[in-house]
Amino acid sequence: MKGKRVLFISQEIHPYLPENPISSSTLALAKKTNDSGQQVRVFMPRFGVINERRHQLHEVIRLSGMNVVINDMDMPLIIKVASVPGARMQVYFIDNEEYFKRKFTYTDENGELFSDNDERTLFFSKGAIDTVEKLGWKPDIIHIHGWMSALVPMYLELFRSEDPLFKDAKIVFSAYNNGFDGSLGPNLKAGLEFDEIAADLTDGLEAPTKETLQKLAAKYADLVVLGEEGLEYMQAYCEENSVPFVDGTGFAADPGQILKVYESLLEASEVEK
Repeated sequence: MKGKRVLFISQEIHPYLPENPISSSTLALAKKTNDSGQQVRVFMPRFGVINERRHQLHEVIRLSGMNVVINDMDMPLIIKVASVPGARMQVYFIDNEEYFKRKFTYTDENGELFSDNDERTLFFSKGAIDTVEKLGWKPDIIHIHGWMSALVPMYLELFRSEDPLFKDAKIVFSAYNNGFDGSLGPNLKAGLEFDEIAADLTDGLEAPTKETLQKLAAKYADLVVLGEEGLEYMQAYCEENSVPFVDGTGFAADPGQILKVYESLLEASEVEK
């Protein structure tokens, strides 16, 4: 496997956010993929806790001027980029002042979930897809990490399945435990329905939990990676719905394993053709 294009979309990546299973795994897998001779693009939200000066973020002017429509509202999309130290790899940051200019990630100083996390999830997922489209960069593999990225597989399947840029891409979704307690608000479902997604496909998303969102991603993925222990509900969902899955609990320590997963997916795709 050489020269393939692999797109990573993750809600958390180290060193821009603290080390945890999702941020560490995303970094390790993206770095290993990049070092193996593949072309890599990495996307994450530009949370306000990220120090732009320390990490040398700068706006990508040629990608400026885009908006993402969220429930009939045009929300400006700002793209920033930074180089990962010692990795010869860049990270693109999806930014919007209203959604991300705050000094916390998902909860406020009192530990309460931000009421607009539903809209932030919509914005990040749609913004990442729109940015890849504007870049004109055709991925062979799209590897999505975590609940905040979980709408990407659905949007790709329902709206980009015939788009030459995305139609041949294999979608991998990595599920994790780190998420949130409780549920998101109703604007996620409303946003999906505003985008003319059929009502029966949004059942159960009135107050989505991290479990609901990760199952939704699995529904439209070609493969699910169980990124850490304690994801029995995801394994059960995959088994009940014939979704292929692999145990990825050791991938951060041995990221070379992901290359075998990608290669198997691409080989299966060639056989299907």
